[in-house]
Amino acid sequence: MNAVADQEVDEIAQKIMTEVEQAKSKDLATSSEMIKILHLTNTRNAKILLDRAEEAPTKNERDIGKKAVVEALLVSTWHTRLYFIIRSVMMGLLGALLTLTFLLIFGRITLILEIPLGIFSFLFTLAISRLLDVQIVRATKAITDYLVNHKSLRNFILNHF
Repeated sequence: MNAVADQEVDEIAQKIMTEVEQAKSKDLATSSEMIKILHLTNTRNAKILLDRAEEAPTKNERDIGKKAVVEALLVSTWHTRLYFIIRSVMMGLLGALLTLTFLLIFGRITLILEIPLGIFSFLFTLAISRLLDVQIVRATKAITDYLVNHKSLRNFILNHF
């Protein structure tokens, strides 16, 4: 990541750290931001990393370790959400293309034909998206690298899809 993205991740991580440090455990359980982050990450690994950060000899080193874990969770969340957005868009486009092809060949679609077509279309797009998983991950990484410099576009995509 570049300096702008690092600074933005640092700011968000600092806000999260401040919220975690100042809130009571009951407040954290109801915090929407914390719930979102924890639902989208592997909490077992995060707990292990946080426990290791607690073993650091000085408070400054512990804080740096905790901040690094929060930053990693934040970036992981962005990658995960973007991966599912890309995969969903790809599945939708493939399904629409399959339906359009069927419509062009047969001229119309009735309800009786649409139900099996919908099931087949979903299974087909799911299989194709799983076969192209490596390419989707590469595309996600490239898009994430691009969006690092385009904050408003990234926020729009992550907040509205």
